[in-house]
Amino acid sequence: MNEQQIKRINELYRKSKTEGLTEAEKKEQKILRQEYIDAFRRNLRSQLDNIDIQEEDGTIVNLGEKFGHKEGH
Repeated sequence: MNEQQIKRINELYRKSKTEGLTEAEKKEQKILRQEYIDAFRRNLRSQLDNIDIQEEDGTIVNLGEKFGHKEGH
């Protein structure tokens, strides 16, 4: 998701509150919002997959490996 797409999401939001959106704009807004959510989830998953925690027994476990998401899920 690039800066231009985020600006467009914000433009559509402001327009929806002031004058309303056409059906095409509503569809565009829905698609852009879903792309934003997907990008956010991928980023968060990537961050979580790179976190190591120390268990009570002293072993170090990677969260991605522990929960089966290290393979790019």
